[in-house]
Amino acid sequence: MVLKKFKKQPQINDDEYLVALDVGTEFVKALIARLDGEELNIVGVGRVRQDVSDMHAGAIADIAGVVRNCEEALAQAEEQAGLQAKKVVIGIAGELVKGTTDTIRYRRPQPDRPLDDAEMEFIIEKVQERAQTKAQRQIALETGNEDVEVKLVNSALVGIHIDGYKISNPIGFQGRDVSVQIYTAFAPMVHIGALERVADELSLDLLAVAAEPFAVSRSVLGSEAGSNFTAILADVGGGSTDIAVVNDGGVEGTRMFGIGGRSFTQTIAGDMDLSYQDAEKLKVNIDNEQIKPAVKKSVEAAIDKTLEVWIAGVDLALSEFESVDHLPNRILLCGGGASLDKLVEALEADDWHKDLPFTRSPRVQLIHPSEVIGVKDETGDVSDHTFITAMGLLRVGYDTLVGSTEGDSIREKFNRLLKI
Repeated sequence: MVLKKFKKQPQINDDEYLVALDVGTEFVKALIARLDGEELNIVGVGRVRQDVSDMHAGAIADIAGVVRNCEEALAQAEEQAGLQAKKVVIGIAGELVKGTTDTIRYRRPQPDRPLDDAEMEFIIEKVQERAQTKAQRQIALETGNEDVEVKLVNSALVGIHIDGYKISNPIGFQGRDVSVQIYTAFAPMVHIGALERVADELSLDLLAVAAEPFAVSRSVLGSEAGSNFTAILADVGGGSTDIAVVNDGGVEGTRMFGIGGRSFTQTIAGDMDLSYQDAEKLKVNIDNEQIKPAVKKSVEAAIDKTLEVWIAGVDLALSEFESVDHLPNRILLCGGGASLDKLVEALEADDWHKDLPFTRSPRVQLIHPSEVIGVKDETGDVSDHTFITAMGLLRVGYDTLVGSTEGDSIREKFNRLLKI
């Protein structure tokens, strides 16, 4: 294994610092953040490009290659921060990561008895068991492997109703019919095992594995139980596009499909008979005035071809949110693929969403790091939407690390119980 410790860094309190590793198809991003009360301050940033063969559709294909890239990104972040941190949160993505919001209706045998924590824990366990069975069945169907093992990676409380009334704190309420909505995300053990191996090779303490669309939602959601944040979040990475629908602060579900920024590059390379590297240069420099008009026209034609398929993927993913009466009218983008202006323009067009339950044409914008709640950048290097997922991973780490306190709301207590 390549050694990443070029010089000895000072030892620090493990509970004061967090590492976020966004292992993307195109880049590995490493952030080191210091915990200051309820805020995270980024003190180290690293970013390293992956080889084409290291990842496939958002999942690790070459563990040794990914470890080398993570080592280099971590070394950059540690040098800037002047320290080493041990606790890490790693993101997981890809089409086989299944995130959905399930509702379970529980008929209480003693409706006159006030609800307590033990009974709510029992109800939550039932929801998670049902969601795991559904995820295992779906992944088995898509892979053709009935013996596939899945594991819960994230879970969060969306809403609670008692006898038809929405309740923010169910403890102490009486009633017969309890309806609980919980978001859960599951991933195949083979993918999680690869991430655990990466953390082990890097000598890091794996605090949590997070579904990346869930991490993006955590980046823009505060800690208040009464949040009314509502939006569609789309993380356009190199190998996949991850979508989360958030309604009134609750994650309604997540969907992923295997088309990202790399798909556009591969189409350009194939149509113009270029190497992948040359096609990537043309894609990112499409607006450069030095590119010949004929070349630019060919690049744009290749982009448009893939864009048509990508928009169809977004349409299909959003159509699967059958339990949502109306989709949010705001689409927030992050990830390197979202840097493509044509992609943003296509989402702003009026025709692609005509069969979806939007009340009006959606507004589209990129998420800026300044909009991430509870995470600040001291380095000046976290400058655009490509770092949002990594910042969201820091939020997941904070949620996991801090633990429950006496002042927490019931939603926060349950979310920590659910290993948010």
